[in-house]
Parts: sequence; C-alpha cells; structure tokens
Amino acid sequence: MTKNIGILTSGGDCPGINAALRGVGKAGFEMGMRFIGFKDGFRGLVLDNTIKIDDRLLSGIIAVGGTILGTSRDKPHRMIMKGVISDMTDEAVKVYRRHRLNALVCLGGGGTQKNALHLKKAGLNIITLPKTIDNDVPETDVSFGFDTALEIATDAIDRLHSTAMSHGRIIVVEVMGHRAGWLALGAGIAGGADVILIPEIPYNVHRISEAIRHRSKIGKNFSIIVVAEGAMSKSEACMIKKLVAAKNEARGKMKKKKASDALAEFHRQHVNHTLELTKRLERLTGLESRLSILGHLQRGGPPSAGDRILSTRLGFACAEFLNQEKYGIMVALKGDRTKAVPLELVAGKKKFVPLDHPWIHSARSVETCFGI
Repeated sequence: MTKNIGILTSGGDCPGINAALRGVGKAGFEMGMRFIGFKDGFRGLVLDNTIKIDDRLLSGIIAVGGTILGTSRDKPHRMIMKGVISDMTDEAVKVYRRHRLNALVCLGGGGTQKNALHLKKAGLNIITLPKTIDNDVPETDVSFGFDTALEIATDAIDRLHSTAMSHGRIIVVEVMGHRAGWLALGAGIAGGADVILIPEIPYNVHRISEAIRHRSKIGKNFSIIVVAEGAMSKSEACMIKKLVAAKNEARGKMKKKKASDALAEFHRQHVNHTLELTKRLERLTGLESRLSILGHLQRGGPPSAGDRILSTRLGFACAEFLNQEKYGIMVALKGDRTKAVPLELVAGKKKFVPLDHPWIHSARSVETCFGI
C-alpha cells in the first residue's frame, strides 16, 4: 500500500538539507512512497502551501546549499497570523488529515525537535532529521551542516593568519554558537588558534591578555582568537545565572515579566561582546586588534563531501523507518550506525561540549588558552 509522506524544513538554513531531502525522497520512491513538500517550514503546513516532490525536483540538488522547500522559524502552537500570536496546531492537524498523510518528516535543529514532539502529541506520525551547524542536537554524534560550517570557519581562520602575521596583530574571529561551542572549538583547533573561547568555559580577559603578552615575549608577534558568539566572561556568566534563577523563582505575572525582560536585555547587550572584547584586549596588550565576524557565511554554499554522505545516510535511514512505520523518532548517527531515538529524549535539550572532551584535552596539549 502506497504511503503518503509530508516533508518540511524548519529553522535556520544550512548545507546538507537538500542532500537529506534527496536521500529521503529517492530511497522512499524505491519503497513505493509518495511525497508532498510543505514550503517555508511549519507555516507552510498550517497554510497548506505545498509542492509536489518528484524525482525531477530532487535531481542535482545534492550539491546545492540552503533548502529548495524554504524555511522559517515559526512554531505551529505560537504562530503570528495577521499580527496576532495564535495556536495553529489544530489547523496543522487538519492539513495533515486532508492530504491523507501517513507521516510527516521534519528536518531541523533544536526548535524543530520541540515542534515535532508537539505535533506528535497532537496525534501526527512524525520523524525528524537533525540539522544544525552548531552540532548541539543531543542523542546524535553529529548533525548535518556542522562539517561544512567547520570547513568554512577553518578556511577563514587560515586566511586571517597571513594578515595577522604580516601586521603583528591580534585577530579575533567570531563564529556561530549561542550556547554550545562545538564550532568554535573545532575550527579553533583546526585553524591553530592561540585562544579559543566557548560558552561552556567562562573566561577571564586578563588570562587571555597574559597569554598574548607571553607570545610576544618569545617572539610571536601575532595571535588568533576564536570566539563563539555565546562565549561569556566569568562575571557575565555569574550575572546570567542570577537572572535565570530570578526568572525561575519569580511568582506572579508582573514579576515573571520583569525577570524575563531583564534576561532579554542582558542578551541584547551581549550581542556586541566580541567587539568590546577586541577593544579591551588592544588596551591590555598594546597590540593592534581587529575583529572578523563570519556570520551567515558559515551557513551558506554547497555542503562538504562529509555532509553529503551523512545527509544521504540519514535520509535513507529515514525512508526505512517510514517503511517500518516507526514514528515519533529522530534519526540519529551513533558510531558507524544510524538509529531511531525517541523525540522525548531530544526535544528541549542541548548537546554541550563536555569539559573533559578529547578536543579540549587536545587543544590544551598544544598550549591553546581557554581564558582560565
């Protein structure tokens, strides 16, 4: 019996999404499945904005970045419709039933996993695939998009080395990673950074300046500092702990709002922290300092060979689970195998860099400073 499968991509774009779509679709066609795509994430599901997915549409997209389906960060239960935040869960269920879908496949990161679990609880058959350049989706060794972003960030650091050496400068490179430092850590190691700052290890700016001055004393007139956008000083980390505790302990609507506003204001002010860090290091060391923010460059372009292979493997595994009617899961990579992980173990959680991770040990063994 033919299975009708819906598929969408949600959250931030990243390399490897199209390769994963191709993997699911082509493997599914061989198993007798039909696919319908929903444009622009969960908004497309709610609005019944569809595109037919056939072999011609999937042809040649393995090397294409972004997503042919489009994406958004909309949540089905908190969607802005005509200027009003509305719960559109029932409408999503109606569209699912209208197309007589057997299952819905959602490709996305942490937010997508939570939204997918919400729809599972609403009665839909759901399978997800993990994608994010931050590599912070739990219960999988790696998410597609990470390998490509790692290559891009490393290449940028390699290129910045030459200008840092030529001018005797401190070059600060900001990479993505709000709460998890996988990308900064990996790119910092691969790019030979002298200092790596990640959210999991709050730093002391004076320790960083000491490390840079030591390099100058032994004849090394430049330094490369790789900073995750979510990295914080020890004082900032202490402050955010207090703000989070105040939010959790707040009682009453007004007190909760005040605590939430204070936390939001902290994050707004923290956006420019890398620029402030760069200026401060220049003052403390006396060395000319420059900041380079890689931003969305890390998301763009064609996927690496590693991400194409990973996306294809996860896509094929997804088709197999669809054929077996194994729902309510995320398709994960564990070692050299793919496996089904219940969404309940994934949604609302983050995979942080463990402080005893081999990458951290390796970085320290080559005298990389973490600001502590």
